[in-house]
Amino acid sequence: MRFQVELEVYQGPLDLLLYLVRKHEVEITDIPIARITGQFLQYVSVLEEIDVEVAGDFVDMASTLIEIKSQLLLPHEEEIAEEVEDPRRDLVKRLLEFKQYRDAASMLEERSREWQERYPRSASEASEERASPLNQPIQGVELWDLVSALGRVMRERTELAVPSMTIPFDETPVQIFMERVYALVGSERRLEFTRLFPEAIHRSTLVGLFLAVLELVRHGQVVAAQADPFGEIWLELGPQPLSVLH
Repeated sequence: MRFQVELEVYQGPLDLLLYLVRKHEVEITDIPIARITGQFLQYVSVLEEIDVEVAGDFVDMASTLIEIKSQLLLPHEEEIAEEVEDPRRDLVKRLLEFKQYRDAASMLEERSREWQERYPRSASEASEERASPLNQPIQGVELWDLVSALGRVMRERTELAVPSMTIPFDETPVQIFMERVYALVGSERRLEFTRLFPEAIHRSTLVGLFLAVLELVRHGQVVAAQADPFGEIWLELGPQPLSVLH
């Protein structure tokens, strides 16, 4: 069984780049390529563990970043330095266009919420809105915060994990993982993200639990929050109930 996650609903590599730019608190037009490239590659390594096919676009962007970084490191003659084109120009243009698109989408989403308050819709229309990832943003924590937290868990568990050859591949459906996570968060009321993952855990189980968290957060069944940047992520039950398959 191969796990699948629709990361494209979160916009992909450009969305990750914007997230890193915001984390560094720098202007898009002055991207610190060296630092961001290293961090981007760390995220790619985690995404490849989740779904190699989905990670393809991110690998392509990583190649672009490495190429730009190499060009910036090349020595240039002092007298022609001003004539050298900034290799970041095309990437900056793409990011600005993408940000403009995202800002416009956010504005439309806000208007939609205002209209919803004025004109209540039917139950079927409300259900369709809840099902749309664009209308279910991760509250307090972004997708990339969760991916970063997963990367830390993977690194911490690597030395402690039992060799994969001694543990059968975990073929548990993601829905079952969702039920387990939902029940655990409900019993604890407030649960640390890292506590979901035992020290000796197979990679397939780790990925299954992570995808379960993504789906629960995406559909409003669990809320993720973070008090400090790069700090512990806390999980609480959200406003939407979980439909159990039994």
